[in-house]
Amino acid sequence: MTGRELCVSAPGKVILHGEHAVVHGKVALAVGLNLRTFLRLKPMNDNTVLINLPNIGTKLSWTTSDLQALVPSFQESPEHKSVSPSPEQLDILKTFAGISNGTKDTESLAVLAFLYLYLSICGRELPSLEILVWSQLPTGAGLGSSAAYSVCLAAALLTVSGRISHPAQEVIARWTQTELILINGWAFQGEKVIHGNPSGVDNAVGTWGGALRYQAGQISPIERVPELQILLTNTRVPRSTKTLVAGVKDKLLKYPDIMEPVLSSINAISEECQRVLQAAVEGLSKEHYSVLEELIDINQHHLNVIGVGHPSLDRLCQVTASHGLHSKLTGAGGGGCAITLLQPDIEPTVVDAAKQQLSDCGYQCWETSIGAPGVSLHSSSSLPDDITRPLNTA
Repeated sequence: MTGRELCVSAPGKVILHGEHAVVHGKVALAVGLNLRTFLRLKPMNDNTVLINLPNIGTKLSWTTSDLQALVPSFQESPEHKSVSPSPEQLDILKTFAGISNGTKDTESLAVLAFLYLYLSICGRELPSLEILVWSQLPTGAGLGSSAAYSVCLAAALLTVSGRISHPAQEVIARWTQTELILINGWAFQGEKVIHGNPSGVDNAVGTWGGALRYQAGQISPIERVPELQILLTNTRVPRSTKTLVAGVKDKLLKYPDIMEPVLSSINAISEECQRVLQAAVEGLSKEHYSVLEELIDINQHHLNVIGVGHPSLDRLCQVTASHGLHSKLTGAGGGGCAITLLQPDIEPTVVDAAKQQLSDCGYQCWETSIGAPGVSLHSSSSLPDDITRPLNTA
């Protein structure tokens, strides 16, 4: 076990293009969102394990001897490969943590994911440690907050247990490709604890960052993708992903000759967007941005056609269009979040005016970027000032 303090971070994620169409075998592009989750791990020598999650008001501790009694149920895997949680293991953890069966609140799921990863990764030699996790990501907004949490936990626990290296660093460092694969595998198991049957996209984005192509269960990184400045807006309108997905399926079954071409067009938008991003080796030109803006507009219309729009999103698009900006929903739709592309030479006054109008609608806005780097190890000097304070919003 390493005795060094660690600080790691992982990005959130947004779907750039392809939401809903991806359910029907089409291409989706997922990108790293530069709103990040941060984790600080401090080795202790008092035989306690403490986890502090200030974003959700949770602070719990256990003794290593109490946790040691659970170890026989969490045998180490050959070559330290990740292992899926069994129902029996989850029941053991729920009993240990005093969590009722069927409970799915954020605190309970976060605690279960931590306990599962801690016991499974650290094995027989349980370290005494204190973990603090804080995030710039809102929970439940479809922005990959749980995956960023799982990626941070996996990276920190694998490092402190000696399963992967502690990269040499001056400011920010990353692990090797082989180590990132291991981090991603364990983060996926944390996502299984939280979500049951995740796609694996969110934790892959959290691990590698940048942009990923997802189709028919296959995830592959897209090379040399530039970071794009965006305005991310949360309408704060709750939605049910399950209901929205089912609605698209019903329309497809009822009107296959109408819906299939729309989904194929969304697929073509994803393909064209990938082509543009990869073609911009020396940076995006004005022409590149014009194409990306047109693709955003076309896709937003398609998403309305397949039935996943919402008046709150229509209003958002109207507001940003009045300032010459281009927006589309990201994720499930039916409310939720949207992204607005910001060209590099845009006047700050234009963005400020749009943010103010959106805020007046009751929405929450962030200026940030997509294509952000994946899980990273930080020196204390590289952390943003006052990082535990939530990111400023409009």
